[in-house]
Amino acid sequence: MAANSLSPRKHYFKLSGTHAIAILARLAAKNAVKEKLRGDGVRMSLVPPRVIAEQARAYLEANPHLYEEAFERAKRMGWIEPQIMEK
Repeated sequence: MAANSLSPRKHYFKLSGTHAIAILARLAAKNAVKEKLRGDGVRMSLVPPRVIAEQARAYLEANPHLYEEAFERAKRMGWIEPQIMEK
């Protein structure tokens, strides 16, 4: 029988508030870009990830409200403490 080389312990980490928000905002932008491309009939397997990332960056710049939505989502997920970024 082969030995299990992976640690049985789970590794958890806490993201900084701004890092968590940036990750979620970029993810939302990428998903919006992918959804639009699919709606236009583009096969996602033919689109290089670089192109999706570039379009997502532009989408995020045009839609800054995604950062506010990401902040709320990060709070709900427990990734950040509620007092971070609140005025």
